[in-house]
Amino acid sequence: MELRRITKHCCAPLHSGSRLLNSKEKMAVTVSNANADRVVYMSDLHKRGPVLAGWERLRHGKLHWLAEAFAEMMGVFFYVYAGVGSQAVFVIGGLTKQAGLSCSSSTFITSPLDVNRQNPCEAVLQVGFAYACGILFAISICSATSGGHFNPCITIVMTLFKGFPPLKCARYLVAQILGGYLACLFVYLQYSTIIHEIEAALGPELATINFTPNGPAGIFGFYLLPGSSVGHAFVNEFVCDFLIAMVIFGAIDPSNVLVPPSGAPFLIALAYGVMIWGFSAVGLAANTARDLGGRFAAMTIWGTAAAGPSGYSAITALTNIPATILAYIVYELMFVDSDRVVSQAQREFHDVHALHRRLGPAAHATADDESGNSIGMEKEHVGTAERV
Repeated sequence: MELRRITKHCCAPLHSGSRLLNSKEKMAVTVSNANADRVVYMSDLHKRGPVLAGWERLRHGKLHWLAEAFAEMMGVFFYVYAGVGSQAVFVIGGLTKQAGLSCSSSTFITSPLDVNRQNPCEAVLQVGFAYACGILFAISICSATSGGHFNPCITIVMTLFKGFPPLKCARYLVAQILGGYLACLFVYLQYSTIIHEIEAALGPELATINFTPNGPAGIFGFYLLPGSSVGHAFVNEFVCDFLIAMVIFGAIDPSNVLVPPSGAPFLIALAYGVMIWGFSAVGLAANTARDLGGRFAAMTIWGTAAAGPSGYSAITALTNIPATILAYIVYELMFVDSDRVVSQAQREFHDVHALHRRLGPAAHATADDESGNSIGMEKEHVGTAERV
């Protein structure tokens, strides 16, 4: 298989309009034309030292699974850390008022947490933007290494329909939940002084509100609002998860000319933000790793009582999986069109991954992974959800 060029440049003229280019501009044009006929790797521009180069070879060889799992963990960490941190500010603001604390009576409450000026609508807007930004960070920084699933339901869909290796699926699921768990623990560590002071101020009242969306444990775990219907919560979760998944599959569709690869992360982040802004009041998890990671963190802090009722726990942890599977089937049946033209931007995006020096056709050798597939084939499976 021949290496395809990443870009195709026409020979640039040595003049611009009626103005002749100076010597530096001519040199830049010459270099650009010379590089247009070959694939330029990062190592062509920046040489790494022997230690880092050796580690990179190991990372692409026997330890490729570790790097990919770590990227999935970090991606979920970004997403959960950003969102839960914002959620902490929102919940603490409400608890401060309920506990009778204020800027004058507490050593930790500052103006952003002063509930006398807190607008609930603004707080939900803040939380939605925080989760959306966390998704942007995750996709932008971690997806090139792991394929950018960052959600167990996406990994499960890729395993069921795209040939993603089952063993690798299991590694990804563990890494994703671990990322959510660690993110919640770090948020708790950073807010522990505040939370402890609020718990002390609430006294006996803490037992009645702790394991609710407005209690300290509600920062990390998902709990049903008192008086809410489990059935309504299920419908809300399923519909929101279905629509998020539809946006995801539309954003990564190579034939979707309205969404270039660089625009997909923003569209996906916006989908999560819109669902949080509009429907989080009813109860929305949208990510099994976020739900289980946060629930396990709450159980680590407050014990098994933090698990909450089993019925609602199952809804928040599992509903997104069948919703995403259904969204994939609907998108494949009704929206995928094999006769569409794939844009140049999408072809270049594909080539950037397909021509990886160690994993693509330029590789000197490939190593078999546990599933029996070569790393190159395994990476090809990842590429199907590279921007999820």
